Amino acid sequence: MLSLPAAALRGLSGGGVVYLGGRTLDPRLQFLAAQSRGAPPFSSLTPEQARGGAAAMTAVLGGRLEPGVKVEVLEIPGGEGPIGARAYRPADQDGTAPLMVFAHFGGGVIGNLDTCEAFCSILARVARCAVLSVDYRLAPEHRFPAGLEDMLSACRWARANAQQFGAPAGRIAVGGDSMGGNFAAIVCQEFRRTGEPQPAAQLLIYPALDVAAEGGSMDTYSAVWPLSRDTMEWFMGHYMNPGDSPDDPRLSPGRVADLTGLAPAVIATAGFDPLLDQGEAYARRLGEAGVATRYKRYDALAHAFTAMTGVAPLADAACREIAALVREAWSA
Repeated sequence: MLSLPAAALRGLSGGGVVYLGGRTLDPRLQFLAAQSRGAPPFSSLTPEQARGGAAAMTAVLGGRLEPGVKVEVLEIPGGEGPIGARAYRPADQDGTAPLMVFAHFGGGVIGNLDTCEAFCSILARVARCAVLSVDYRLAPEHRFPAGLEDMLSACRWARANAQQFGAPAGRIAVGGDSMGGNFAAIVCQEFRRTGEPQPAAQLLIYPALDVAAEGGSMDTYSAVWPLSRDTMEWFMGHYMNPGDSPDDPRLSPGRVADLTGLAPAVIATAGFDPLLDQGEAYARRLGEAGVATRYKRYDALAHAFTAMTGVAPLADAACREIAALVREAWSA
């Protein structure tokens, strides 16, 4: 169905284009959004049901593993026990490239290593680096800061073991999409606070940087697919503990006033996304703080496009461009 011409896809979606906030949604994503209209809202689901639905979506929309990329399943030590992980290594890996430690999207509640498999393989192949994908703990079984602590542990372990994956000793990068982007931003801030070396680069894709953001894109795109404001509130209701404050920098890294001295950044946002403003503002503030920052906005795409490379050529192209920007960031 998704190979049909744009006009046919829009017709099957109810006709016309989806134009919102000065942007036009890709017709393939418009069709997918239309197909989701009969589904129950996220707010009505249990975490287990939401995880099942997300896994099914990834299986249908995600791309295939990139040719020439080898995958290793492993466990790494964490503060509360072993952490599952997958390592992706391209056939032509650059021995000078850092080991990228990556966290998947899912609001801290859903998602797993399959969620970002296609993108991690694209990142490995295009950036010619090893990628370590982290299966961090999920809420509400493990609320904040459990998943973040797993990511911090994984980054520290990766830094001490980078050579095991063909990267230079002690050299890592950190990345993630959505809540994974939240984790990646916090890792850089936390390393600055503790005096640890900054990663070679930070990759933040449509990052969640303020858990209680209001106005702007949160209003304009409050009811879009696949991430709505109601869904964000559902995520945070499961992720946060009673009494947690949005001002906590380990929840809302975008609220931190001083952004100097952080790792070079690649930040990508989607046009149809309530989180759009957060990534855009953080990119601007990093640049103002003297941090080398590459920012790219993909106007026709929606949140979670890294998991849509199998059905949306624009998403696939965006992911490859992001990976190329990452390689530029640590090669500068």
